[in-house]
Amino acid sequence: MSAVQEALAALPLVDHHCHGAVTAQLAPAEFASLLTEGEPRPGSGISPFDTPVGVAVRRHCAPLLDLPRHAPAADYLARRTALGWAEVNRRFLSAAAAGAFCVDTGYAPRPLTSPAELARAAGATAYEVVRLETVAETVAREGVEPGEYAGVFRAAAERAVRRPGVVAVKSVAAYRTGFALDPARPADAEVTAAARRWLAAGGPLTDPVLVRQLLWTAVDLGLPLQLHTGFGDADLRLHRADPALLTDWLRLTRGTVPVLLLHCWPYQRNAAYLAAVFEHVYLDVGLALHHAGPARARAILEEALEITPFRKLLYSSDAYALAEFHHLGALCFRQGLAALLKDRVDADELSLPDALLIAAWTGQDNARRLYGLSASDPTND
Repeated sequence: MSAVQEALAALPLVDHHCHGAVTAQLAPAEFASLLTEGEPRPGSGISPFDTPVGVAVRRHCAPLLDLPRHAPAADYLARRTALGWAEVNRRFLSAAAAGAFCVDTGYAPRPLTSPAELARAAGATAYEVVRLETVAETVAREGVEPGEYAGVFRAAAERAVRRPGVVAVKSVAAYRTGFALDPARPADAEVTAAARRWLAAGGPLTDPVLVRQLLWTAVDLGLPLQLHTGFGDADLRLHRADPALLTDWLRLTRGTVPVLLLHCWPYQRNAAYLAAVFEHVYLDVGLALHHAGPARARAILEEALEITPFRKLLYSSDAYALAEFHHLGALCFRQGLAALLKDRVDADELSLPDALLIAAWTGQDNARRLYGLSASDPTND
């Protein structure tokens, strides 16, 4: 094992964006539905196990369940059920060997671990990321007059982020409207008119004016802002989630809060450009790593690192529900980054001390600096 591989294997990663792990037994069909970002295909003869991520789970996760590598899907699911969800979560979360998790708690259509529960299972520290669309939709559900919406939403967001353990906010504008938005802060009259339309119609927050207002409210809150970009599930229009569409808004928000571009694939090169030219822009390639599997994780990381400043790339898994993804994301990141850094050292394009610095920066230090994390911070419910 090379010095870079040893360093990354021993590094307690900071997973700067993930979700909780499921706290219930999963039937085979439920597990299969969580294995893919796509829609369930019952009766189609197409299994999510027959994908790069499905193969990676059978290869790299099966041994943690005391199964042979490449165990058949049926054996894998049976063993998972026999162990029970709590033991499965403990094994995979501890195997991820993360020192800290920043957990998005805004999407929970099924029971998931809280940040504190995730931390206990992993033997780590956890922090919370507040999803602002969830705050806005709660305000609407509880009842508010259109003319008061902006102020009530901002007050609710302020309360949410001042709770102990909250280190960032997040928006899923990529899903709701896409990024081809007017970059300017909307006027009060625009917000009131848009709120009147939305509150009358109900449903998720999809009004472009209110999404713009949400993004500018995020800037005002003063915490790092995470933005989903690129790859996601079938609710997304991928071409509208290209982070390059944010260019004009990023110009207007210079000198404000750090903007973290999450996931990015297949636009990791576009995100790298933004990180290279805007001081407040950072990125990760989470989610794509475990869906591509260890065989392609290096290639994705290499494209992300072509021009990205080394203090601008962070690690995330974006693991949701399946604790396998917390483990697999970490594995893909460690192996992919170690391989590319080793080759650059061997080619004398990097010194070994520089390679070890880059490994520590991307795996841990960049996130700790941006979010103000301390290894000794308590985990909060």
